[in-house]
Formats: sequence, structure tokens, C-alpha cells
Amino acid sequence: MALIGQRIRRIEDPQLVRGAARYVGDIVTDAPALELAFVRSNVAHARLVSVDVDAAREMPGVHAVLLFDDVSFIPGFSPVPVPAAALRPPLADRFTRFIGEPIAVIAAESQTLAVDAVEAVVVDYEPLDVVVDVERAIESDAPRLFADLASNEVLRLGNFDPSDLTAGADIVVDVWFDNQRVAVAPLESNNILAIPDGDQLTVYVSTQSPHALRDGLASLLGLPQANVHVIAPAVGGGFGAKSIPEAEYVIACSLARQLQRPVRWRQTRTENMLAVHGRGQRQRVRMAATRDGTLTAIHADLLGDGGAYPAVNAYLVTLTGRMLAGVYAVPRATSSAIAVATNTAPPTAYRGAGRPEAACLVERALDMLAAELELDPIEIRRRNFIAKDRFPYTTPTGVVYDTGDYHAALDRVLALSGYADRRREQAERRARDDHHLLGVGVAVYVEVTAGTGPSEFADVEIDAEGKATVKVGTFSHGQGHKTTYSQIASDALGIPFSDITIIDGDTDKVARGVGTYSSRSVQVGGTAIHVACGQVVEKAKLLAADILEAAAVDIVHDASGFAVAGVPSQRITWAQAAAHAQAQAQDDGLRTGLFVEIDWERPDSTFPFGAHVAVVEIDRDTGQVTLIDHTAVDDCGTIINPLLADGQVHGGIAQGAAQALLEEVVYDEFGNLLTSNLADYAFVSAAELPSFTLDHTVTPTHINPLGAKGIGESGTIGSTAAVHNAVLDAVAHLGVRHIDMPCTAEKVWRAINGEGDDGRLQVWRR
Repeated sequence: MALIGQRIRRIEDPQLVRGAARYVGDIVTDAPALELAFVRSNVAHARLVSVDVDAAREMPGVHAVLLFDDVSFIPGFSPVPVPAAALRPPLADRFTRFIGEPIAVIAAESQTLAVDAVEAVVVDYEPLDVVVDVERAIESDAPRLFADLASNEVLRLGNFDPSDLTAGADIVVDVWFDNQRVAVAPLESNNILAIPDGDQLTVYVSTQSPHALRDGLASLLGLPQANVHVIAPAVGGGFGAKSIPEAEYVIACSLARQLQRPVRWRQTRTENMLAVHGRGQRQRVRMAATRDGTLTAIHADLLGDGGAYPAVNAYLVTLTGRMLAGVYAVPRATSSAIAVATNTAPPTAYRGAGRPEAACLVERALDMLAAELELDPIEIRRRNFIAKDRFPYTTPTGVVYDTGDYHAALDRVLALSGYADRRREQAERRARDDHHLLGVGVAVYVEVTAGTGPSEFADVEIDAEGKATVKVGTFSHGQGHKTTYSQIASDALGIPFSDITIIDGDTDKVARGVGTYSSRSVQVGGTAIHVACGQVVEKAKLLAADILEAAAVDIVHDASGFAVAGVPSQRITWAQAAAHAQAQAQDDGLRTGLFVEIDWERPDSTFPFGAHVAVVEIDRDTGQVTLIDHTAVDDCGTIINPLLADGQVHGGIAQGAAQALLEEVVYDEFGNLLTSNLADYAFVSAAELPSFTLDHTVTPTHINPLGAKGIGESGTIGSTAAVHNAVLDAVAHLGVRHIDMPCTAEKVWRAINGEGDDGRLQVWRR
């Protein structure tokens, strides 16, 4: 039986649920590890007059206290070119630019002693003016974060010609949206344990990309890559935020080498809430159409809140611009993107990373356009979909969509969700002036997966018992790779699922790798395994031909081994083939046996898509919003394991709905973070969510031989816009046109009672 497509339970789970899996915090060292604690700024913007660490250095158990001048490695990196002055230093150098920025680090015999020493450090600040709002930050008289730069803009791309919008259009909706900051909040915060042995360094770390982290650490520490051994054990969530080397990680490794002691840093929950954020984008969207609802143009001015040191967020704002056409055959789609420095923590990648921001603005603006034209939101979507027969399709932003069938996804989600029945129920409630308002929101999305990291490593070897060991450069931190990869390998090799071992997350055991992000694992890592397995089969056919004294072209392969076509009685097993390979090996110091290792390069990215319908109920008297139903139909091409794919969608919907309804990182005007713990930050739980109805359409891609696209982030991209649209649909008959996310009870109540903000909506008509 083919295993691809089967709902096989994750083989990783027993260790996790029994508590046998080891996280970084569970690793015990032979010699006691020193613990790190950081002195962090409690002023959002200031010149450092002095940092007195003398008392801390004299405290019992303290082994080292470092300031900026004691740290030799270079500042952080940016995936897009930003001015060198805006790159983040490992420790604050003369200025602090956000609350929580590390100023000094202390290594002590215990975490308690390190924290006590932090309290003994005296920092003299000269407070400076603060700017936390992106629109204020780009004004000419705004407080500047960097004296060497003329403004707070660190990156500007694109331009806008008003004639591009109005040409051929009868109406333009012009609206501002706020795609707010959210906390990434993984169950396990950042964690590292660095163990030195002379010039060798073993690092246990909570990361999504062990090899990339190894390479980054080696470069920053001035070590050969072979001297740095990175091991990622069990990891408690990443969501994109554990993809790059943290400055604290490099400091921990540097101190371990300097002191020749194991060094550990455990990020506290407050430290994580202070520093690890996602999203953060202000959007002005102009969408143009004819009177019948045919889209003619869309333009977005995007302000990316890059925080104090814009880097990753400066890249993500450009990705939003690339995905601006959505699923629609709009002739013109343009954007301008500005990455802005503010006195806040620098946001990083977070599930969807630039694509939910695009889907939200397109789908929300389309609903507003439909309302102005008095068109049904389903009908306006159908009229503008890219037709199934137009793929591969090049959008006006230059992106090439591989495959798509948006009509099929929408038709399926409408049927599954009982959309027509919900609309009838809504009409009945409105007719009787029911105080429990019903809202139905629709979103149809497309996203890009495997957008970065064009290749991945795989190594497949058959042992003397006929079992397979598969090594791969991606890293599973909750996705279930060991299960899906075993399914792929079992189908390709014909070796039982239980006889396949998957190895990842260890840079000494796996020769190289790129990592897990951008929903790339199955389509790049899985394809690498699939291709390598195919090559192993071809090698084994040659070995079988040699043993059976037959031509290689006459050898056939099935689940029981290899035979000459038409002569099934003479059969060679995998174990026999592997033994024959070993017997043929020459003693030349090279690797021997039956194996293949490859780096598979993807030809291009893939573009999953789908349609979501969300149903909310709003208490008119309080503004409280309850998500009562959510239906998702997602298309990720060939599905390796539907059970695991559904799990990814479940998690994505929860995170997307949470942003639409309740999650928000909030700073006050002085740069103080008001949501620095889980008591103040509204974090979603099962109590706020209904059961989800999930289904899939299957439109395989030609980009890889598996026909697979990514699924890890799709749930977030479809759900955020659908839930947001549902809230506005519930109150549309009361004259409310827009409420910025999150749609909290207070915001909704104010909007219902005429105190809301319609998103600065303007409408131009010919």
C-alpha cells in the first residue's frame, strides 16, 4: 500500500507526551554550567552616560561582566540592504533604542546569582525623545534614532503614479489598515547551552536551522565550521522566530570559549515578550474597479515597523508588496515600501511572514469595494479570479504562480460551511433586531512557499539488514518530519515504514542543510529524499544485475526487492544489494556501501491557495466577539499526510484568528511595553476557538516531482482575513465600515455606538 496520502499518526509524539524528549533546558553537563543574565534597558531611547558594573564584578559567584567594548564580534545582519548605522549591536553602544535592549551580560554560577548581579549594575541614562508610531516616525521633525542617518527611513522601494489607479476605473476605495504587532510567544523561549573543549564548541540550541546557526556562529566567533557542533534537540515552537542567530547566542558561545566552562542562557518569558514580535505594518490601500466590480488596479503604501534596528521586517514589507495581486487577475498592482525605525523591539519573521499582511489588505479592501458597489462579496471574487487555464500565471508584481484553481476552493468552502444557510440566518436576525449579531466572512488567498532556501540536502543509505537511514538538512520542531519523510522514503524504496530512520538537527551527523522555514520542508527536503531514494534504487538495480548476471535494464524493483523481469523466482533483497556494494568497495578511505547524498535544487517557489469562511457572533450590548464556526479549504498540491496537514492548518487558524480578535503588542507613547507578560497580553486558548471544519482541494505543482506545496503557514494567511471580514460583516448594517485589528470588545462596542474609526476610508467615483 502506498503510504503517501495516508493519515499516519506522528511517530514523534510518544516521546513528547511521555516526557522523554529532551529540550535544551533538560541537557545536563559534566561540569556545572555558568548561567547568563542580561542588564536590559528600562528606557526606550537614551544616551548611556555611564554603566557602573564594579559592584556586580565583585559579587560572589560572578565570573564575567561584559559591556559593548568587551564584545568583539560584528553587529547583526539584515536580509535586505539597510544602512550600517541601523544594524543591531550585540550590546548597546552609547545609546539604547528600545526597552529590553541588552546593555551588559553577567555570567555567574547560578541563575539566581546572575540575576542578583544584574540588580547591582547602575546605569545612568540621559533620556532622549521617543517615537513609537510608524507614521510619526517618517515625519521630518520626528525624533531620530540614528544621528548618522537623515531620517528614520532605512529602506524605501517603489513609487506611485495616481493615473495608474484611475485609468479605466469608475471607483477607487482608499483606506488605511493597521496589521498590528503580535507576540510570537512559543511555549519554549530562546535557549542555548554552549560547551567548550579547547577550540571545539558543542552547542545545544532551540533553533529552526541548525546548520545556518552553526555557520553564523563560526563566522562571528572566527572559528572553522568544523569546530562548531550544533545540536537542536526537541524544540518547543518556532513559528519563524528561531531562524537566525540571536546576539545572546553568540555572546553565550563567546563566553564559553573565553572561560572554558559550559555557559547557559535561558530566556525568561518577559524577555521573550519584550523582544520577540511579529507583523507590524501600516498599510494605505487603494483598490480600483469598474462599476460591475472588475478590478483594474491596486496600489499599497506599506510602512514596515522595523523597530529600533530594522532588518527582517525590512524584507517582509517587500514580500507583502510582491503578493499584492492575491488570487485576482488585476491588470496593475504596485506598491511602495518603507522600512521605518521606531523605539520598539525589532520584529522578526512570524508564521506567514509578509503574506498574511498581503492577504488581509487585499481581502479586506475587496469587501469594502463590494459594499460600495452593492455587490455580493462572493460574486466580486468570482468575477476577478485568475482562471484555472491561465497557469502558470505572471502577476503584475512579477511573481509567477505555478498552479491554481480558486473557483474550486471557493465552491467547496461555501458548500461545507453552509454559507447560504448562514446568510438566511443573518437576514432573520437582522429582521427581528436580534442583539446577537451574526457575521460571515470570506477570504480567498494565495501565498508563496519555499520562497527562500533554494536547495536542501538528503543522504539515504541502506544497511546490511536492508534498513534505511535518511539524513536531511531540514529540522523538525513540531511539524512531524520523521513521519512524513518516512512515508516518502518508504514509498520510493519499498522498505517498510518501521525500517526507516530519519536523522536531523545535528550538524555532525548531517553533512549540511538549510533548515525549516517558509513552509519549505516537504517540497524541498522531502523532494530531496524522494530523488535520493530513486537514485539509491537505480544503484541497487545495478548491483542486482551484477549478482543475477542480467542486464540492468531488465531489473525490476518492488516492495520485496529486485528481480529480472519475467523471472520473479530469482530475487535480490535490499540487504543482499547492500552487502554486495560493501564487498565491491575499495580500501581508498572513501565512504563505502549503498548510499546516495544529494543537494536538490528547486526550480522555483510554489503558491498554495485556499478559501476560508468564518462565522462570528457579536453581543451588541458589549461588543464581545465570539468565533462560532470556521471552515477552511486549503490546497497544497499533493498531501503526504492529511492528518499532519490538518494539524498544521489547525494551528495556523488559531494564530490567525487570534490576531484578528485579541492579540496585540502595545507600547505607550514613552516606549514602555504594556503587554510584557501573559497576564497583560491576550493570548488565544482553546476556550476562544470552535472546532474547525477542514478540507482540501488537490492541485499538484509541476515544480517538484512530489507535486507538493507548503501547508505550514496557510491556515494563518486564510483565517486572519476571513475572521476580520466576519466581524465587519456582522456590524455592516449598522453603518460600520471598518475596525482595525484586533477586534476587541471595546473597539467593536465603540464602533457600534458611533465612536469607531472607519479606517480613514475615502471613496473616489468617476
